[in-house]
Formats: sequence, structure tokens, C-alpha cells
Amino acid sequence: MSRSGGYRSRPRIEPRPIDANISLTDLVDRTFLAYNGARLREACQVFTRKMLEDDVLVGLSITGALTPAGLGMAAFIPLIENGFVDWIVSTGANLYHDTHFSLGMDLRVGSPFVDDTELHREGIVRIYDIFLDHKHLLDTDSFYRHVVAQEEFQTAMSTAEFHHRLGKYVLERERVLGGKPRSLLGAACTHGVPIYTSSPGDSAIGMNIAALALVGNKLTFDVSRDVNETAAIVFDAKRHDRRSGVLLLGGGSPKNFVLQTEPQIQEVLGLVDRGHDFFVQITDARPDTGGLSGATPAEAVSWGKVDPDALPNTVVCYLDTTVALPILTAYALANHPPRPHKRLYDRREEMLQSLEREYRKVRATHA
Repeated sequence: MSRSGGYRSRPRIEPRPIDANISLTDLVDRTFLAYNGARLREACQVFTRKMLEDDVLVGLSITGALTPAGLGMAAFIPLIENGFVDWIVSTGANLYHDTHFSLGMDLRVGSPFVDDTELHREGIVRIYDIFLDHKHLLDTDSFYRHVVAQEEFQTAMSTAEFHHRLGKYVLERERVLGGKPRSLLGAACTHGVPIYTSSPGDSAIGMNIAALALVGNKLTFDVSRDVNETAAIVFDAKRHDRRSGVLLLGGGSPKNFVLQTEPQIQEVLGLVDRGHDFFVQITDARPDTGGLSGATPAEAVSWGKVDPDALPNTVVCYLDTTVALPILTAYALANHPPRPHKRLYDRREEMLQSLEREYRKVRATHA
């Protein structure tokens, strides 16, 4: 094939005029033809047509203030309920702000063009163009301190176990309030989707837990178990002839925590694998600054994070997640039936034991 990639065989750019009756699927497939519109089309198609095949395990990383913007209710809950997400790594902040909704608290559409000194005097917190009553932060802190004080939390645990136990309290609060499901934590608990936090001290949840530690609370996070559980999830899929796909929203620590499962399996544990099979990222980070947030799937191949043969199934879309995620979610729901829930949370111990057995075999052969 020539360097032009088969110029004359490529589709013409000749879209139909957009009319009032066009569906979202046709809008994406027929009019998102170039630049990051085309990358978003490719992301929608790879996610829906390939990553959602029955044998693919889908990991999701969440960064940026997405739940305060309502994307927990609008996108994450539908993705979880339809079996389109199997495990999650999120910033703690997204989970903390997600809790406001399940507690019946309101966040309001605001403006970035305001006097923040005046907002402070009025007790209003601003997340760019979202307004939140400062009292809601205090009340959410109180909820977390009440939950963490319960006897079942007086031990060390993985962040997945913590979030699952927490999800039960969130669901009960939603039941008492009598409203519809509003919490990512609650949906994940219901459907057995484990949620990890790669930096559990870096949020108001971690801050409240740290405060209680000063007065004798025994809850601690077993971060080594988090590393091994997430590696075990991917390892289990590969050992049972399944594939692994990652949907990365933003970058940061959650992106790395999802992707480092493969170096943990291959480099550290010494087990044979080739990397994730699908890679779709929505980001506004540049690759040339050297940061992980902007690192491309091709770069990830050099680390063993992505299977070299999988590069045709990788997409990076340089776009605000609040624009891309609703479109990708709607596209997937319109074009793929629900998948059975894999309930990976329920299988954590089994998968971890399998990983441990394989690692012990490797160590024995090198002893």
C-alpha cells in the first residue's frame, strides 16, 4: 500500500445535509468526518462495536469533576446498568461529590464569570460554572464520618471493598428519600462493579478518614491489595480467553492505575501477557509535555500496557469529556444491547488467589 494509505479507496467526504430528524447515530457516523469529530466517531465505534463484545472486560478511569456536572446520573449509571462497564478507577473527589446527589443535596448551574469573594461571603463553593452550598460539604463530611464509625469499617480493606460497603449506605439513603437512583456508588454496588481509588488520601473522603484516625478509628486502605486486585481482574480475563479494554476519561493517576495492571502482570510478577486489547481515551492533555495524561497508546506499547497488535483498536480523542461522554454513551445505548453483568466485585478473592498461585509458581522456578 502507498504512503497515502490507499487514497482512492477511502470514503469521500460528502455528508448529507443535517436535518431535524437525524438520529445521534447518523450524526456521529455521517457528519463527524474530520479532526477530533472523526476521533470521537472512531471512539464511539470502537467502544460500541468492539469493546462491548461479550468476551471483553471493560475498565473505566474517571478524572476531572464529572459527577458534579451530573455525568454520574446521565452517563455512568446507564453504562453500569447496561453492563457496559465492568470495573472502575476513579478519583476520590468524583465519588465524594457523587454522594451529594444520593443525600438529596442540590448542585446548581452557575457561571465562571462571578465575584468569588461574594460567593465566599454567601457560603457558595464554585467548581468552574457549578455552584454548591458550602453547607452541603459539611453535611456530606458528617455522613462519611457517621458511616466510617460503624463497626464493619474498623479494619484494613481495599478501596473496592470500602466503596462497596459505602454503596449500601448510599442506597439506603436513596431508598429513604424515595427518589430514583442518583449515585454511581449505589449503581456499582448493586451490579457488583468494583470501584478503586488510586490515591485514596487525595479527596474529602480520605481527609475525613484521616481525621477519624486521630481519635482511634481503625479504617485503613490496603493499597497493595488494590494493585494486586486490579492486576488479578485483567489476568483472570486473559487466562480465560477474554480480552481487556480500557475507556480512559482524562488522565492522571486513575489512567495510570488502570494501565499499570499489565506491567504489574508482566514486569513485576513475571507472568506472560501482551497488554490491553482496546484503548479509548478522551483527553485534553498534550503528549509532548511528557506527562502520563497525554501519553498515547503507541507509547503505552513500549511499557507493555497495550498489545502491539491492538494499535488499530486504539483511539485518542482530544476533547472535553463533558462533550464526548454523553455522545459516546448515547451512541452505545442506541447501538448495542445490554450485556450481562460480570459482577467482578463478587469474584475478587477468587481472582486474587489465582494470581497468587501463578506468581508463586514463577518464583519457585527462579528460586
